[in-house]
Order: sequence, then structure tokens, then C-alpha cells
Amino acid sequence: MKRLALIASLFVLVVACGHKDKGFMPERLLSEREMIDIMTDVQIIEADINYRKTQVSGDEPRNFRNLTQLYYDQLFEHYGITDSIFSQNMRYYTERPVVLERIMDSVTHRLLREQQS
Repeated sequence: MKRLALIASLFVLVVACGHKDKGFMPERLLSEREMIDIMTDVQIIEADINYRKTQVSGDEPRNFRNLTQLYYDQLFEHYGITDSIFSQNMRYYTERPVVLERIMDSVTHRLLREQQS
């Protein structure tokens, strides 16, 4: 969960501050296609976690921190990356809003296609 909080915080911070250092380069740059694949899975993970939270009544607390950690660990393992590489790439692409918008538009279109099929 700490990783997820770090990733979310980094994303919000970078977007809000609009980094001026456009020269940042991650240790491993993921292609736009890889980011589309990863971000599609991130959206599915987040939707599943949020759905599960709605299914739990207030007097039935569950620990979603472990589930979230498990999902993200599996995601990173599947793509052969670390949370650090993901965070660095989020920073890199957030500093390039036109490219990030293109990535997120592709994610949205992919999710819509999957939902319709």
C-alpha cells in the first residue's frame, strides 16, 4: 500500500506542479505501448478494489491494503518492472502531457472495447 500511496502521490505532485525539468529520464523507459498495457491493468485493478470495497458493510472491515499490494506486486512481476521503474515512467510521461493524454485516451478506448465485448 505504501508503494501505491507513493505512486499516487508522485502522480498528483507531478501533475499539480508541472515539473519544469523535462530532461528527466527513467532508468528503464517504457514505450507508450507498454504504458498503455500497464495503465489498462492499473485501471482494472483500481476498479476491482473499489468494487470490493462497496461490497463490504461498515461493520465488516477488511484489509484492502494487502490485496492492493498483491495486485500491484503481480502487475509489476508480469511486466518485469519494479514500482520504482513504474514511478519513474509515470514522472517521465507526466512531464509530457500530450503523450500522457494519448496514452490515457488509448487506455480508455481499450477498456471501452473490452467492456463491449
